[in-house]
Amino acid sequence: MVTLPAWALASSEDYFARKYTTDEEMMALAIHLSDRNITEGTGGPFGSAIFERHADNHATLVSIGMNRVVPLGNSTLHGETVAIQLAQSKVGSFTLRLDENKGDGLFYDESHDDDEKESASPRTRQFELFTSCEPCAMCLGATLWSGVSRIVCAATKNDAQAIGFDEGPVFEQSYEHLEKAGIQVTRNVLREDAAKVLQRYGASGQIYNR
Repeated sequence: MVTLPAWALASSEDYFARKYTTDEEMMALAIHLSDRNITEGTGGPFGSAIFERHADNHATLVSIGMNRVVPLGNSTLHGETVAIQLAQSKVGSFTLRLDENKGDGLFYDESHDDDEKESASPRTRQFELFTSCEPCAMCLGATLWSGVSRIVCAATKNDAQAIGFDEGPVFEQSYEHLEKAGIQVTRNVLREDAAKVLQRYGASGQIYNR
């Protein structure tokens, strides 16, 4: 079962009440979650948040996530996957690729016939995943299938690997594949701030996937 630590639950009202517009504002939350997670001893140094971007460019927070691998004894509970699972649970859909007026999570591609395409509404809701570090191989896969329209990263794969984490088979072609699938990729937003959190964890934290 995916659960957030007590401190995150206690602070959620504040996080969700804030106004978000810029990438930096949204990434600051993801980095804060990563830093607080290691301060509280409730997981690894990775934080994520999913926002819904609206037509006027402001965004509302949908979910937060942080690495919960060691506390919950589950190797799949990285910050991104926690945020994705909680966001999908919140909107009641297996995907975040949703139409503004429809909550069934369906979208239509070339495999559907013309009648189905004509009955489908255009996808207008935009969900964006902000993560304090570029995703590992597992989380890149989760991002691809999650239905987010954009991923924004802070620290890099090299920053994570510098303190001992194995990020798996992640290549530039991995990001190209996301973009070909219609997922916009933005990297190095507040990278230095996020890298400092990783370095702090690297000095004494548990590197659980060497």
